[in-house]
Formats: sequence, C-alpha cells, structure tokens
Amino acid sequence: MDEGRTRAERSARAMLSRDAASAWMGFELVSVGEGAATVRLVVEAHHCNGHGTCHGGVIFALADTGFAVACNSRNQATVAMHATVSFLAPARAGDVLTATARETHLAGRNGIYDVEVAGSAGPIAQFRGMSRAVRGALYEEGS
Repeated sequence: MDEGRTRAERSARAMLSRDAASAWMGFELVSVGEGAATVRLVVEAHHCNGHGTCHGGVIFALADTGFAVACNSRNQATVAMHATVSFLAPARAGDVLTATARETHLAGRNGIYDVEVAGSAGPIAQFRGMSRAVRGALYEEGS
C-alpha cells in the first residue's frame, strides 16, 4: 500500500475515533485516500424531518464528514473555513446515501473540496467546503 493511502487511513481512524457526532448519526467510512473520502449513511426515521424526508442538516453533516476526512487525510489538522450546500432531491427513510469527497484545489494551508451526496436514484446534494490547515497532527507519525 502506498504511503499516501496509509497516512490517509491512519488519519481517518484517528479523527473518527474522536468524532462522537458522526458516530451518533450513523455515518460509516467507506474509503479514504489522499484528498478523498467516501462516507455512507442508511437513512432511518430519526434522520427525517416533518415532511418525511431526510433532514437537510443530516445531509449537510454527512457531506461535512466526508469533507473533513478528505481534508485531514495528510495527517495535518485541518478545519472548515466555509461551506455551502445545494439540495437537489429528497431522500427518505431506507435510502442509502453516499457522500463522495474530492479535493479540487490545495495551495499552502487552504483547500477546496467538492462533495456529492447521492442515493440510488442519483445526486441529492452538492457541497463545497473550503479548508484551512492549523497546527497539529491527528496522530504521531512513527508510532
């Protein structure tokens, strides 16, 4: 396995082991690579709003977790600076949502990441996050 993928996997494990919110919501890491991540959610009744569709905040959080895993994949602590989401279609209980994040730009401490959230019928949301690297690492390298 290449060094970048190994670092990305260790970074994701370290970060998600401390991410109680993502665990509580039921997010599952599918894959991670340098500057990329895929996270999945099976929508349950408690994820749905008064319209019977998946709450927009849950969809945003799923995309945000994919973004977080992707932008922290180099073991450099990185946080969100700004994020937007466009909702394209509804999701309902029983749907399986997949958030696929990919890095589109990285320069110095700043990055841009696009995340598509899709269900079985296609895209339901587009998310764009801007990141900023800060001090620190997710795990001690060499350990």
